[in-house]
Amino acid sequence: MNTPRLRVNPIACSGHGLCAELLPELISLDEWGYPVIAGQAVPPRLAREARRAVTDCPALALRLVPSPAPGRGPAPAGRPGAAR
Repeated sequence: MNTPRLRVNPIACSGHGLCAELLPELISLDEWGYPVIAGQAVPPRLAREARRAVTDCPALALRLVPSPAPGRGPAPAGRPGAAR
């Protein structure tokens, strides 16, 4: 089962702080009031609260994204199609 992670678009975020009020287990605020997202996957017990934080974000800056499959990290840097 692939559990989602929270991501914030820092350019779209206005620092309202509603997400941290709705989901304090995974979101804290920095000294300027902008969200700091925990890097972990959203636990199933918090899935409902995470969806609400996403839909209630006044700036639409928060979203849920799929977690990478186990053992698969980000794509390696380099030219596409380059031999390895």
